[in-house]
Amino acid sequence: MVWPIRSKLGSTIIRISSMVSGDSLHCSRLSAIANSFAGFPGKWPVSDTKLGRVYDTQLGSLPSLKRNPILKLEVSSTAIAVTQDGSSYEERNMAKPNSGLDFFEEMRQRFLSFKKHKYLKELDHFQALAEVQSPKFMVIACVDSRVCPSNVLGLQPGETFMIRNVANLVPPLQNGPSETNAALEFAVNTLEVENILIIGHSCCGGIQTLMSMQDDENSSCFTEKWVVNAKIAKLRTKAEAAHLSFDQQCRHCEKESINRSLLNLLTYPWIEDKVRKELLSLHGGYYDLLNCTFEKWTLDYERIGVDEEGGRFSVKDHSFWC
Repeated sequence: MVWPIRSKLGSTIIRISSMVSGDSLHCSRLSAIANSFAGFPGKWPVSDTKLGRVYDTQLGSLPSLKRNPILKLEVSSTAIAVTQDGSSYEERNMAKPNSGLDFFEEMRQRFLSFKKHKYLKELDHFQALAEVQSPKFMVIACVDSRVCPSNVLGLQPGETFMIRNVANLVPPLQNGPSETNAALEFAVNTLEVENILIIGHSCCGGIQTLMSMQDDENSSCFTEKWVVNAKIAKLRTKAEAAHLSFDQQCRHCEKESINRSLLNLLTYPWIEDKVRKELLSLHGGYYDLLNCTFEKWTLDYERIGVDEEGGRFSVKDHSFWC
């Protein structure tokens, strides 16, 4: 796919051609997440034409075309004219508002503000944290940029050991090693956290991807291979909410997948043992982006049963924060 970009001089054309294979660029079910990044509703499909428009409209905000690993520049022989005004296309582009360079400057100002108003005022606390951490909570949340647990829940440095992945999933033990269960092992066995909180959220692109997949699909897409960890949540949703719209089914599955992940935690013997001895509690949370509400519940270990999917969920201390 080629998109022409004309310079101010009108005679120079820079052609950008994709170097990404069709399979990796068009993971069809990944459209929910890709759309979210591009500013479209998660359920819209992304076609080649729409992707072209997205790239075309966003090229002006790219801080560096040369450094983008998926793009290649083909510049005509007259491209040298671009530099005749004293700056290159790349330099002019980086000077635009909202460029990556500007955002790093904003981050620098935020860091200096943190250092002045937080770090230096609580110097003893932060120096103690530099020596050792002893959080009582572990949080597993989604990678979605709109769902920042530290911001939403006011979590402070040293309070929580945190991992974020697509759709805030915990795979069962039998699915093998992953960065999620590696973090779980460290948090539970080394840090000895006393609580694990899994936070899901509305409008989750990962869950939309899961709900859009064919049940018998064997995908090579990394995202699809990951969200299939919540396949049982999808099957239960299809059985219990078949009469609802796709969006309503996704909302149902967002919560059901949290419960399935809580049950998956119990497939790890060193977690189940601590839960049984009441040394560790497992909690679920759901953040509604549209209404800014938070729903919280705790796994009732004593009342867990077994069904055809490997576990029947029971909760206690169910509350709504609004």
